[in-house]
Amino acid sequence: MSNAQETGVRDVKSAARTVELLELLAARRNRPARLRELSEALGAPRSSVYALIRTLVERGWVRVDATGTQYSIGIRALLAGTTYLDTDPYLRIVQPLITELSAELDETIHYGRLDRADVVYLATKESSRYIRPFSRVGRRLPAYSTALGKALLAERGESALDAHLPGQLTPLTPNTLTDRAALVADLERARDRGYAVDGGENSAGITCFGVALRYTSPASDAISCSVPLPGPDETRTAEIVEALERTRLAIERMAPVDPALEPDLSAGSGG
Repeated sequence: MSNAQETGVRDVKSAARTVELLELLAARRNRPARLRELSEALGAPRSSVYALIRTLVERGWVRVDATGTQYSIGIRALLAGTTYLDTDPYLRIVQPLITELSAELDETIHYGRLDRADVVYLATKESSRYIRPFSRVGRRLPAYSTALGKALLAERGESALDAHLPGQLTPLTPNTLTDRAALVADLERARDRGYAVDGGENSAGITCFGVALRYTSPASDAISCSVPLPGPDETRTAEIVEALERTRLAIERMAPVDPALEPDLSAGSGG
């Protein structure tokens, strides 16, 4: 169901196409696109896409290479992203606590948020033992293949999963769960034990443990701990999970209260 169908408000076509174009360029990361590619992806005439791109180039939302033929996301998009991070009421609480957790475990800790079928990474603190050459902040990955995402999907009933799963579960590694029934069973196990596990389902060679942060209802954010495969033994796993749970409780105690979680006192106690 489209957003217009859900809200009963018609999309403004030019605004919708602008957003679609920016999201398309952002999803390509470091792969610029030609006008023809963008036109085909958007299902729009080249002339109208070109006019839109020229406007966005002039405003700094899209950049063009020296040949004038290759387009990618522009620097003004960074302003929108950093403003989102700077004003987020939860990130300022989570950031120092995951920094402490990473130092305690000397493992990589992530903080992410569910956005439709993906998890968006809002903060990462790398282990001192293996540092990635790029920042994961702002990247999005399928919720069904990550411990962050599965921890959040486990908070929802099976009937609510359609809003957060693509039509087809595409494998990212040989270990990715691509059968819906197997995924649902895995989410049930995560719900029962209180944490989710990604056993090399998103990145080959990495296992990950994730817990949902229940300061909203349903939970929209989670933290996770990534460990190189073959993964930790039972003692180390218990240590990681205990540390994640302890950090989760500390974050939830400090987080702003979600009105949906407050008791309804309007009816009074009666009697």
